[in-house]
Amino acid sequence: MEKKPVNISELMDALEFDSTEHMTKLDLQTGRLVMVEDAVIGAVEEGDDETVDDIAEWQKEELKLARAIAEDSGERFVDPPDKFEFHEYRHMEQFIGTLDDNDAAEQLWRAIKGKGAFRYYKDTAHRLGLLDDWYQYREDAMKEFVKDWAEANKVQVVDDVGRSERSEELEIKKEKGKRKK
Repeated sequence: MEKKPVNISELMDALEFDSTEHMTKLDLQTGRLVMVEDAVIGAVEEGDDETVDDIAEWQKEELKLARAIAEDSGERFVDPPDKFEFHEYRHMEQFIGTLDDNDAAEQLWRAIKGKGAFRYYKDTAHRLGLLDDWYQYREDAMKEFVKDWAEANKVQVVDDVGRSERSEELEIKKEKGKRKK
């Protein structure tokens, strides 16, 4: 089987999507993420012919995909990068460490403590005018994470994300933050 390269943006999307009702796999044959409803893959894996026979017409492609996943030995379909391995909280801490404004940094440190930390952090970053910087920093961190994941899993990637001027500015701030420590 010929493996197609995967767009980095496709792998980043896997980090954003979380479903308790669908299985998500990376199809190395197409270079795309695919999703199959848990009930469909479960019916295929359990040999539940009654459920499989009752699949609606619009789900026939999904059924075909579920069968391919169930029969695969791991050569074609792999688990995509996991959002829980990305550790967004750690990246919020690292972002705070790049800030030159001590007052803003202190406010963000307080925001990430306790219940509702992610929402409070974003609200505080927005109030401080740092939300766009945070999102760019997060996107850059996600990109590096999926590139490392792809290398570790021998998945060829295509960088379709690129770097913005803001990314370069944040990288400089990040390096300054490392030197301060």
